[in-house]
Amino acid sequence: MWLLKKKKNFNTKYMKTYNLIMGYFWIAVAVISFVVVTYNGFTQGFDRWAGYYIFTLVAVGMYFMKKWMMARMAKHEAFLNEQQNKPNSL
Repeated sequence: MWLLKKKKNFNTKYMKTYNLIMGYFWIAVAVISFVVVTYNGFTQGFDRWAGYYIFTLVAVGMYFMKKWMMARMAKHEAFLNEQQNKPNSL
């Protein structure tokens, strides 16, 4: 039993780290794609590069989706911990 609990804490710790890194990843992708598309828009014309702003929007959307899912997972984890610690009334 203690091994399962230890494994759960191990996985939770690494998943939180993974989610944090992926949040920074999506922000970095959004910033880099915005800079590249804007630079190319000024040098080669926005009529050619304006459509590529969709990649920036997708990356920003993924960041906020990741934040929302992390908050949702934290609430669910708190609910599961509460259920586990609550004494059985049956």
